[in-house]
Amino acid sequence: MTPQKQSLLVDAGWPGFENRDAKRIVAAAQKAGVKQIDFMMMTHYHRDHAGGVEQLAGLIPIRTFVDHGPNTETGKAAEDLSESWKRAMAAHNSKHMVLKPGEKIPLRGAEVTVVTARGAQLAKPLKGGGQPNPLCPTAAQRQPDPTENARSLGIAVDFGKFRFIDLGDLTWNKEIELVCPNNRIGKVDVYLTTHHGMDTSGPATIVHALAPRVAIMNNGARKGGAAPAWQVIRNSPGLEDLWQVHFAVAAGAENNTEEAKIANMEEKCAGYGLKVSAKKDGSFSVTNERNGNTKTYAAR
Repeated sequence: MTPQKQSLLVDAGWPGFENRDAKRIVAAAQKAGVKQIDFMMMTHYHRDHAGGVEQLAGLIPIRTFVDHGPNTETGKAAEDLSESWKRAMAAHNSKHMVLKPGEKIPLRGAEVTVVTARGAQLAKPLKGGGQPNPLCPTAAQRQPDPTENARSLGIAVDFGKFRFIDLGDLTWNKEIELVCPNNRIGKVDVYLTTHHGMDTSGPATIVHALAPRVAIMNNGARKGGAAPAWQVIRNSPGLEDLWQVHFAVAAGAENNTEEAKIANMEEKCAGYGLKVSAKKDGSFSVTNERNGNTKTYAAR
């Protein structure tokens, strides 16, 4: 939510579970004083990102839907997601925006720039970006990813001197393309780990180029939070802290951040969140809603 009281939601979570994810989103909106979602952005057509949109639309008005265009996957599951997205749009007679890299979500009070969409990347660098990336010559490619993950709609959010980046579930090769041979993003203050902290995303080529001050791992107890991805983030130059949404069971205690910075310690979680509040001078704070632990990061 911006100071102008406009709201942007990225992804709608899972369907089912007695509207669990939709209810948690609405609860978070109410805490922020949000009465409607001005922009509902879907990174890509997968159930854990788009599946809960109909349930959400039944609980709170959604004014504008934002996506990368039609689903690039086929089959019944893909068709069901696409139809669900269309029904949610129709529920409130909402507007619809299909965006390409370089275009913006017109959120009042912040600048939201699309940096990846439908397999394409930003052509011109953002302000502060464009520098040669010394990690590119040794960057190892992987097998091409034909799924919606590689088509993720990713954004950079600028609020004064503060910058946040969310690339959805973008995968390895496409992340490298975004920052090679030049880093078109520049440095960021807060990096939401790509693809839940799985080791099929998040190569050092991009993470270390972004050089985040704070990384937030949006993992599940048994999804993401992979030890190799954790180590890449931990070794990133200039990193001050890593916060996690869940304790990663398979990673072991040595590959989880300290307990005070983990929102949910139990596998069957209560849905505690991590709250980031930023100021235009570039300073920001992160709060763990489970224990009230807050840390403030001064402007640099």
